[in-house]
Amino acid sequence: MEIRKGVLYVTGTPIGNLGDLSPRALETLGGVDFIAAEDTRVSLKLLTKFGIKKPMLACRRHNIREVSGEIVRRLQGGESCAVITDAGMPCISDPGAELVGLCRERGVETEVVPGPSALVAALALSGFACRRFSFEGFLSVNPRQRKERLDKIKDYDGLIVLYEAPHKLNKTLADLLSALGDREIAVCREMTKIHEEVLRGCLSEVSVHFENTAPRGEFVIVIEPLTGGSPPVNPADAAKIAQDLVTQGHKPAEACKLAAKQTKLSKSEIYKEYLKI
Repeated sequence: MEIRKGVLYVTGTPIGNLGDLSPRALETLGGVDFIAAEDTRVSLKLLTKFGIKKPMLACRRHNIREVSGEIVRRLQGGESCAVITDAGMPCISDPGAELVGLCRERGVETEVVPGPSALVAALALSGFACRRFSFEGFLSVNPRQRKERLDKIKDYDGLIVLYEAPHKLNKTLADLLSALGDREIAVCREMTKIHEEVLRGCLSEVSVHFENTAPRGEFVIVIEPLTGGSPPVNPADAAKIAQDLVTQGHKPAEACKLAAKQTKLSKSEIYKEYLKI
């Protein structure tokens, strides 16, 4: 493979298993003049594994504008560069997209070297039929923006895919249950690594699992769409949902609160029915 001067190579790297680095990506990383990496410490482990020694620039969200300008100037001066992320394809929920956009704007040639993607891997592992999907990346941590986005996607008729960090997973699952109802989901963690796991079930069940088992690793959440709309739920049925949650480990008050979020009924009327069971 010939590495051409003045070209930015958008290069995919493994999402976990280093054996997934393609021969073309390996040749690209070894042949460019320098590498723009999301986190140089993470990328150094990959490069060291394959005996590659190249100058690196940190290309992160807080410095992306300044560094992108420098990279483009070097490319215009005749150097070649590979942009990589910590794991997977650059520019997917990643600041590298701004660098590629600036290259397009300045007439600098870009070329893609495809590689693994957590998004595609999770869709394949979920077991859901995938005719269409909406990729939402990481939900906003701003409560208002988060709620607005969930309100917009709740009626989407395809799969919904989210990324999430371990320390935010439980909060996100609770918000999804409240906004979308108790849908089938697949939570994929540590894909291609030793502890790869796919947990599939309804949102309430998966939420209970991760309340009892501390989340570890990086997560991709795949959510099934509503089919035919949700039938109305009466308080007696909602109380049965609460009862199921109690058997899964929730306290009665907490179970009724979760059932209220799921059914849009009040916690108090569900609790009254629960006491009758």
